[in-house]
Amino acid sequence: MSERIVVVGFGPVAARLVDELLPAVRSGLVQMLVVGQEAEAAYNRVMVAELGVGRTTPEALAMADAAELEADGVDVRLGVKVKRIDRARQHVVLSDGTNEHYDRLVFATGSRPVIPNLTGLNPDPNGPVLPAGVTALRDLHDAAVLREAVAGGKRVVVLGGGVLGLETALAAAEEGAQATVVHNGPFPLGRSIDRGSGSVLTSSLRSGGVRMAGNARSTGVETAGPGGSFSALLLEDGSAIDGDLLVLSCGVRPRIELAEGCGLPTGAGILVDHHLRTYHEPHMFAIGDCAEVRCPDAACLDCRTATGPSGLVGPGWRQAEWLAEYLVVLARDGQEAADALEALPTEKPGVVVLKARGINLAVAGDNQADPWDEELLEAGAASGRARRQISQWADPEHGRYVKMTTRGGVLEGLVAVGMPRTAAELVVLFERASELPADRSLLLRLDGPDQLDSGATSNDPQRTVCRCAGVNAASIEDSVLEGCSTVGEVSKATRAGTGCGGCHEDIKGLIEKHFQAAAA
Repeated sequence: MSERIVVVGFGPVAARLVDELLPAVRSGLVQMLVVGQEAEAAYNRVMVAELGVGRTTPEALAMADAAELEADGVDVRLGVKVKRIDRARQHVVLSDGTNEHYDRLVFATGSRPVIPNLTGLNPDPNGPVLPAGVTALRDLHDAAVLREAVAGGKRVVVLGGGVLGLETALAAAEEGAQATVVHNGPFPLGRSIDRGSGSVLTSSLRSGGVRMAGNARSTGVETAGPGGSFSALLLEDGSAIDGDLLVLSCGVRPRIELAEGCGLPTGAGILVDHHLRTYHEPHMFAIGDCAEVRCPDAACLDCRTATGPSGLVGPGWRQAEWLAEYLVVLARDGQEAADALEALPTEKPGVVVLKARGINLAVAGDNQADPWDEELLEAGAASGRARRQISQWADPEHGRYVKMTTRGGVLEGLVAVGMPRTAAELVVLFERASELPADRSLLLRLDGPDQLDSGATSNDPQRTVCRCAGVNAASIEDSVLEGCSTVGEVSKATRAGTGCGGCHEDIKGLIEKHFQAAAA
């Protein structure tokens, strides 16, 4: 008898799990019910801002087709919530009035936007009330609100200096809106980058048409616009930033209330072990933004330094792929065979990339130490372990900055602004834990005039082009050889470019390189 798997949530990570399990559904090995709260099937939520400024379409964002899944035997319920989970009976109670049995249940509930506690906003995570003209830019409706403002050349105020907020502001400004970013601290991305790169980034953002309001603490929203809509963001110093649309980009928080409601242990997310199983409940799993991989073994070194859900789509997709294999083996061969599978690999430290027209930033690891900060440079240099070393170069006038933090020649942290080729090479070295050349200036020359004119770039076919989907250059080049000639066609063939979209230009470059060689 086939096992029944219930997937709670239908976002990008759930879509990948469903896609990986489809062969087992078609063969009758498993039955599957997918419950999605939104009326639409899974779509690429990371690209909602691009949709909001008119650079893509809802069709391009779609990651699943409910009708096609139904035809393949998947039971898809859209616009339906899971109200309660009965662990004892292994049932879920749905908002449409039905009770559904499960043999295995997968939480893929994702995360919700953080609503700041400002006068005029209701920050209740279970029922936030946002006045007209205020959006968290999380779904297709939010994208439509931003699109209307951008098309009308309105004043868009972005609260939050993270990557998504900055990309939204830049794109809105480029498409004709008046964009302002309001953030705490002297520069955006303050938790990830150092003062030098922050200053260069701020200057580059201003050059890109974005107004920057740093060291600003917001206290409330004014709703004196038409029909009681947003009109200004009020600041602690008594000033205000006028606008027609307020975009809240204050981070996200894992959706764990269903798990908490049925008594499962939670931390920042739903606590799971290295087989993605919830604590003390072998029938339940969690993946994506809602899952916190931190096993109950106090002696596990990987979990001792775990930091909670990453908030990135790439790790969620890798969890979905691993769990799909586990569930198939479990249904086909039993518990012992499934548990014999190699555990989910530990995620490597993430790389944050901001790519926009005229701006390129890459950051990873620890970048807070300065070249003459002896205390931080000596930190961790015990029992013969090498001390940190800092290599730093800045050209603020031209919007360029590079900082490399190494230990024993191996990168522990990097930040690069306005140096795309150097950044690309540093990211490869960071991900591979490779040793840097003794003369660090050799890396800076990658962005020199001679290299730019020759179109030089990394020719390593194994370099990762799409970090979200884990696709290397060789796979993309193979798809082009097989007839793919657009980014969309490469994405369908390899999944490259289906995450944050930051690799689209790199994919275009590989396509163009192939056809230039063919023409020659």
